[in-house]
Amino acid sequence: MTYTNHFQHADDVIDHLNGIVPNIQDPLVRIKYVGFVSVAAVTVYELALKEIFINFARNKHKVLGSFTENYFDRINGRIKIRVIQCDYIKKFGEKYNKRFDRKLDEAAKAYLLANRRDIKNSYTNLITWRNDFAHEGKLNSNTTYGEVVQAYQDGKEVIHCLAETMRR
Repeated sequence: MTYTNHFQHADDVIDHLNGIVPNIQDPLVRIKYVGFVSVAAVTVYELALKEIFINFARNKHKVLGSFTENYFDRINGRIKIRVIQCDYIKKFGEKYNKRFDRKLDEAAKAYLLANRRDIKNSYTNLITWRNDFAHEGKLNSNTTYGEVVQAYQDGKEVIHCLAETMRR
């Protein structure tokens, strides 16, 4: 399976909700959908991230692949950019960390110029919204449904940069 297949789950949920959320009159219910989408989005990011690292390790060596699969079985939403850099990529070697930094910076600059949005901020915000909703039950009244969907789409670019980095 390719890592992008994991996105389909959240994409399907969002496609369905796009026809429902704009018609909801109750602002409290609309805000709850922001939390719901953030949970779905971060879940597929985590699955994609695991897939990328496991496939990379399997291509390197069978035993490394087995170890990596077991290691990533326990990450439980720990997918902030800094964690990806310091806790995950670093274990595979400094050259991959440098490659990720370079690819992410290049992608962020290009995306900012083309779309006027920062993929790093979008990715980080989405994780924050998810953690607030899932762990603390906080409803984010400052974020709209459209913003959370856009942040999810933007944040996919971070995952794409990781996939490009972790190629042999």
